[in-house]
Amino acid sequence: MEELLRKITAHAEDILIEGGRKVAKPYRVVAVAAVLKNPWVGRGFVENLKPEIDAIAPRLGEFLVPRLLEIIGGADKVEAYGKAAVVGTSGEIEHASALIHTLRFGNQLRQAVEGTSYLSFTNKRAGPGCSIDIPLKHITAEGTRSHFLTTTFAIADAPGADEIVVALGASTSGRPHHRIGDRYEDMKEMGVDQTGKAAA
Repeated sequence: MEELLRKITAHAEDILIEGGRKVAKPYRVVAVAAVLKNPWVGRGFVENLKPEIDAIAPRLGEFLVPRLLEIIGGADKVEAYGKAAVVGTSGEIEHASALIHTLRFGNQLRQAVEGTSYLSFTNKRAGPGCSIDIPLKHITAEGTRSHFLTTTFAIADAPGADEIVVALGASTSGRPHHRIGDRYEDMKEMGVDQTGKAAA
């Protein structure tokens, strides 16, 4: 996998003021990304993507998860997480999806932070300097709206036409001054169950 990897980037924000008001507990949002050559470009339509998924996705997790946790201050600091992939213009969106929609990749972060929620995600095709958005959600309480966040960054020279950017994101808390309640509160008030149907 290392022969495909061009570089790893990191982006971090420490939020101190939101809405003109000081944040009681400053929080950090971090994203790390790998820029790698698309292993399927130039081969025509590849029916079976699994050999490359099995070979590359676990290694990407091994590269990215420790960097993410180091920048954010440790696994115990992570309250929300997510992932993203962007394929260059010579590839398919399926190529981006292949490397992040596998337990061989996502489980490495989920297990490291003792999460149970699936990682929110985006996957798309775009060119160098595009906006890379990573939606985040609480690592265990999926309906906790305070942790519905998006971290956004860009890499000036990636993805190239024959590249894929694979990224992970995390935050140390939810939105500052969050005050819209949780999905669970709505369910209780509306008398509905987990599916949105009226509770018996």
